[in-house]
Amino acid sequence: MKQLIQNYKTGELGIYEVPVPICQKNGCIVKTKISLVSAGTEKMIVDIAKKSLLGKAKARPDLVKQVIDKMKKEGIKNTLEKVFTKLDTPIPLGYSLAGKVVEVGENVNEFNIGDRVACGGAGYANHAEFNYVPKNLMVKIPDGVDDVDASFVTVGAIALQGVRRANPLLGEKIAVMGLGLIGQLTVQILKANGCKVIGSDVDPDKLKLAKELGADEVCHASELIKKAKEFSNGYGVDAVIITASAKTNQLVYDAADISRMRGRVVIVGMVGMDIPRNEYYKKELDLRLSMAYGPGRYDPNYEEKGIDYPYDLVRFTEQRNFEAFLGLIEDGNVTPKKLITHSFDFDDALKAYDLLEGKIQEKYLGIVLTYKDNTQEKRIIKRNEKIVKSNEINVGLIGAGNFTKSVILPNIQKVGGFNLIGVATATGVSANSIGKKYDFKYIATDADELFKNNDINTIIVTTRHNDHYNKVIKAIENKKHIFVEKPLCIKEEELEDINKKYDGSVVLQVGFNRRFSPFVKKIKENITTPCSINYRINAGIIPKDVWIQDKEIGGGRIIGEVCHFIDTCSYITGSKVKEVVAFCINKDDKSIPDEDNVSILLKYENGSTATITYFAYGDSSMPKEYIEVFANGVSITMNDFKEMIIYKNGKKEKIKSANQDKGFVNEFKEFKEAINSGKLAIPFESIYNTTKTTFKILESLRKNGVVEIE
Repeated sequence: MKQLIQNYKTGELGIYEVPVPICQKNGCIVKTKISLVSAGTEKMIVDIAKKSLLGKAKARPDLVKQVIDKMKKEGIKNTLEKVFTKLDTPIPLGYSLAGKVVEVGENVNEFNIGDRVACGGAGYANHAEFNYVPKNLMVKIPDGVDDVDASFVTVGAIALQGVRRANPLLGEKIAVMGLGLIGQLTVQILKANGCKVIGSDVDPDKLKLAKELGADEVCHASELIKKAKEFSNGYGVDAVIITASAKTNQLVYDAADISRMRGRVVIVGMVGMDIPRNEYYKKELDLRLSMAYGPGRYDPNYEEKGIDYPYDLVRFTEQRNFEAFLGLIEDGNVTPKKLITHSFDFDDALKAYDLLEGKIQEKYLGIVLTYKDNTQEKRIIKRNEKIVKSNEINVGLIGAGNFTKSVILPNIQKVGGFNLIGVATATGVSANSIGKKYDFKYIATDADELFKNNDINTIIVTTRHNDHYNKVIKAIENKKHIFVEKPLCIKEEELEDINKKYDGSVVLQVGFNRRFSPFVKKIKENITTPCSINYRINAGIIPKDVWIQDKEIGGGRIIGEVCHFIDTCSYITGSKVKEVVAFCINKDDKSIPDEDNVSILLKYENGSTATITYFAYGDSSMPKEYIEVFANGVSITMNDFKEMIIYKNGKKEKIKSANQDKGFVNEFKEFKEAINSGKLAIPFESIYNTTKTTFKILESLRKNGVVEIE
């Protein structure tokens, strides 16, 4: 299929051939008929992407500060590599469309193949011939509404939510500041609600259109203060809805000026938010922000998992706003077609962006893209005719998130000897980008295509944690070597199944990279066992709504992250964990799980001990990882993989590094050597024991006592 993609680093736009996305269980695959180009939102995205690196930095000073902080912790070289990788991320454009359902997920009962649907959501309702759309971000199109009008569903919901936030009453007088797409729809919705409306803008054509669409009064933005007072008989308007965008906060000042006592001001557009206290205080104004399409936006449980809010408690979610907007169209109260100034065939979509960038000197408002019916569903695409030799390490990569792009792939390249044959990612956008940058032969959205491919003998998995078990089992069954990012799996029964099926005929390695760090290796070289280890991790907060905290997806931080530190301790001691006891902080603040602040004591078979203290609620300026090791006549400290001190024979040896080396390069050197020699870099018994220990830590927390590891 074809999809419109922009490179955030260069600003380059293009239509690319990419594989069709996989239909996940909570949504549908939709074949696009019409998509809407949002002149405001998409122009802003395109403009930022077109900026130089300095321009991007000026546009996002908050991110610049994060980069500087990261440089202090991880070193300049490591940080810049990650930043440039992040900038090289492709952007799918579009967020509003109409189309037809062609595939339905297993948890979807509300839609059937062949249904006409309107879809919304950045990252889902893209300018692409096919899209995967979660069920709560799509609605059926009424018979009385055509695809062109329905394609406005997202901007319509944004306008509708802004009106809901204003809480207009029949007969109230309301000002709409900014008469772009959302402003024009806002005017029509307010009129359907029985309000008197005055609209303002700097464009005479938009003023004329708003008047034609029902506005009672329109005026140039510079005349709004005067006209609004006349319009409201000197009292001030009951509510102001700001649908314009501006870098300054002048619109917020003007909104206060034209409001009546105890009026409402609703901000929909992107404007400066330096609120003039006196103006808002003296009139006791109610300032409200409107969150995009409505309740459910930015909530992964609602948008990704399809968990709806109770109808009686949240009457209008973003999906129900979609439905309500289409109902307004069906009743003739809103007429999106009258906002359309340009229509392009999808193959000519770049002309639409020439309009936005001013390369075509024409006025524009509503821009729609139309799609042909002769498209095919392909989930794997051959990019080139690269010759593949069976006696080499031929890699199929599954997953291409930020960590993969900034750490895994660059370090594989540094090591060399890995032939990158196929890549499978959740979206065609990332598959196309990675495929092009690293010259993969195949790009896919269906990982099964890589397991079936005889060219590939090695699989690297970097997907979300709940997907690891399934991919490991498939690799074992298909006799392919596998490197899987940590953790190995997130459920104890999954671990036991892997243990049962793994026979050692292929190499299995988990991404426990720290054991391969030069500093950790140096520690092991300088001690004898048994030894005692103190490992402190200042981990930082991960909010509850991030996927790693979801027990069914990420497994939580003990399974998903603490496994790293258990493996490091096990490597240093050269033994397996025998017993574990753990205690966590019990606090009133439940913004993060209690188990994110945990103290763990491990007892090893050879008599060694390790204490792992893992804290999420510390100050982020403190270095992340600190290790102390005590053995017979030796004491060692290691600070965040940048410096270490060895105390031995009454002497002190200091070792420093300008950049952190957490062992990623050595990890893949060892993986390559394991494939070539047949000797595992990490014994499977150690991988099993480390993973088992994470489950037993959770058991210890539940039982409040010592747990043995069989």
